[in-house]
Amino acid sequence: MFNQPPIDYIQPVFRPPSEGRSLILQVTNGCSWNKCTFCEMYTEPQKKFAPKAEDKVIEEIKRCGQQLPLTRRVFLGDGDAMVLSVRRLKTILEAIKEYLPSVTRVSAYCLPRNIKKKTEEELLELRELGLGLIYIGAESGDDEVLAKINKGETYESTKDSILKAKAAGIKVSVMVINGMGGKKFSAQHAINSAKLVNDTQPEYLATLVLFDHSPKGKIEEGFDGDFDHLNTAELCEEMRSFIQHTELDKSIFRSDHVSNHLILKGVLGKDKQDMLEDIDDAIAHFKANPEIQHKPSSF
Repeated sequence: MFNQPPIDYIQPVFRPPSEGRSLILQVTNGCSWNKCTFCEMYTEPQKKFAPKAEDKVIEEIKRCGQQLPLTRRVFLGDGDAMVLSVRRLKTILEAIKEYLPSVTRVSAYCLPRNIKKKTEEELLELRELGLGLIYIGAESGDDEVLAKINKGETYESTKDSILKAKAAGIKVSVMVINGMGGKKFSAQHAINSAKLVNDTQPEYLATLVLFDHSPKGKIEEGFDGDFDHLNTAELCEEMRSFIQHTELDKSIFRSDHVSNHLILKGVLGKDKQDMLEDIDDAIAHFKANPEIQHKPSSF
């Protein structure tokens, strides 16, 4: 019946694990920052950053309305949809409302700097048009680690952006990378990342493990060559410190990314003690079986 697919994707396309059943609407290609030393998701030339032409996005939304009329959730890709102007985001959200009326939530990845550039009133407008959730890759709450991975953000800039989005009624999912500081910075990475989420109380919190497929030396350069990956037991010990230092009321927590060695699911804080016990069991298991331990770089 339909000769043209609803969306013309520029591959590869990435999304959070929780958006597995969402319609991925690609409104930009790549990431506007794309300087983090650990990230190889948006490699050029095919993922050179650029907004997708507005008329093309609207046409794709119309086709989705014809071919996928029962769509309930939409994720705005690629890595940085919130870099778009408020005017363009409003146009996209209004088109989703018109042509995909069954949609109940729109979500997107978001860099903290792009929340900073929008007023709380503008964010409230976007929320009222359906933007219900943003995913912020904090990576770490430690300023020293953030500088070494060239994140372009600080503890304060990330905290302020999360609180600003929440004040506008937009839910926030924060992502932290287990192992991001290497062995030398593991302790402060865990403690300060816990402090970041304590100070912001995100609705959702997730961890993934440093997945190092970057060119040799790219991550190490930021640490002046002094970077040792954590093995599996050490990653679990860092996770234990992170969870131990959290003081959260009702953040839904997941460590179920493909990179995670230990799957944890629950609500922090009511499930905190159960999670700590699970982590302790994992640490004992990996230490008793060193032959099954490996480093993220060997995935």
